[in-house]
Amino acid sequence: MRISTAQYYETTAANYQRNYSNALQTSAEASSLTKVNTAADDPIGAARLLQLGQQSSMLDQYAGNISNLKGSYSQSETALSAIGTALQRAKELTLAASNGTQTDADRGAAAQELGQIQSQVLGLMNSQDANGNYLFGGSKTSTPPYTANSDGTYSYNGDQTEQNLAIGDSMSVASNITGWDAFQKAANTTRSQTTMTAPAVDDGRVTLSNGQISNSGTFDSKFTAGQPYTVSFVSSTQLKITDALGTDVTAEASQNGVISNKDASNQTVSFRGVDMTLNLNLKSGDIPDAVIAGHSFQLSVKPDTINASRSPGNPSTAVISGATQTSSTAYNSTFPTGGAILKFTSATAYDLYASPITASSKPVSSGTMAGSTATAAGVTFTLGGTPAAGDQFVIQPNDHQTQNVLDTLSQLRTALTTPADNNPVALQKMQAAVASAIGNLDTAQAQLGSAITSVGVRGQALDDQTTTNQSLSLANTASQSAIRDSDPAAVMTRLTLQQTMLQAAQLAFSKISQLGLFNKI
Repeated sequence: MRISTAQYYETTAANYQRNYSNALQTSAEASSLTKVNTAADDPIGAARLLQLGQQSSMLDQYAGNISNLKGSYSQSETALSAIGTALQRAKELTLAASNGTQTDADRGAAAQELGQIQSQVLGLMNSQDANGNYLFGGSKTSTPPYTANSDGTYSYNGDQTEQNLAIGDSMSVASNITGWDAFQKAANTTRSQTTMTAPAVDDGRVTLSNGQISNSGTFDSKFTAGQPYTVSFVSSTQLKITDALGTDVTAEASQNGVISNKDASNQTVSFRGVDMTLNLNLKSGDIPDAVIAGHSFQLSVKPDTINASRSPGNPSTAVISGATQTSSTAYNSTFPTGGAILKFTSATAYDLYASPITASSKPVSSGTMAGSTATAAGVTFTLGGTPAAGDQFVIQPNDHQTQNVLDTLSQLRTALTTPADNNPVALQKMQAAVASAIGNLDTAQAQLGSAITSVGVRGQALDDQTTTNQSLSLANTASQSAIRDSDPAAVMTRLTLQQTMLQAAQLAFSKISQLGLFNKI
């Protein structure tokens, strides 16, 4: 086979160019120690590097989320711990003030300090982060979670929404503690009430407290089913309890209804999960049986209270100044448990809807104003001003199952500022109210403790996931390095070989190019 001079030159030039390009590429690799710069260098490796890069970015995002969560948890835990310290001080003040040796002035001073504690707790419950977002409002971060009402109670304006952040693959945790979980779910230990039914005018001989729930299971399963009860004193040493049907259930009372006729004995009567404080106040010359027998009380579950507020866009300035449950039967069967909307279709006609109103909503009750009142679903609303068509009022029932600590502190302050000096009956009522407040402070502290524990559990989850993410990050870095980075020794060996081959090719080309037929003549 013959090879022409032109073919030889072309083939040699092409081979030299290819080898020179390889040497340049190896030289660049030796400088950067990176062997995959484009997808053409290693298509499979480049695809894998893209996946690993995406995973690395997600791990960086998880690290940022974890850092933000730790900051949020630290702020929440600090606020919750401060509230716990304030409530402990409130409890100490309350226990001291309930001592019978304290005077009205002493109790007034305690109430004043409790007012300062209440203001402090309100401020902490409305804590904000560095960005001005409220910590305990759920998703409503721009609205103060707690505000005071005109009647001295406090309303929760937040929701129960937990905002989740991803901290790992298929793992996320809530970034916030809602006020609902931290404060609103504290059980109310005072959900029963007593009302004297005889004599018509209270003679002060017998005081029976509203009672505190000592066994919520028994209260829910047995007490509520049989109420209202009648507690009758048949003598100074025996009481009788009958249920709503008139059935004698005294056997379920402590000591089968046997009581002491000792003056101001401060004794406890337990019945179906409720503990009531009983005091007999005898006067000089009293015959115990003659003055105690015949007293009676109605014992029942505390009825729901109704809170009403006008919608901001109402055409009129009318307000609901009062709401009272007037028919328990209609209320229990008709009133929406999740709240309601009272909507006026004219100055006198109205409809009551379950909240919220939708396009398909139908009224659960309708009626016409009678003077300044409107009655719907067993509740009578008293209005101030004349309503107009389109007016809407938000109606929210309170079943007293729970009670936030701000309301507990308000009730406690009221009890301590009520004069009781030289008045055994007033003192006994004050002490009963204080005992109820202490029970609710205990449940509030327990709920607060649960919230702090929840923060701690989430913080531990962050620490555990941080360890996992760090391991993944190290593995990711190693995998990327194995695909992308070059072995310096191997690169330098290959570069040296390629440079040597280029030099040899140059020398060979130079020698061969000098050969020709004329050299043989």
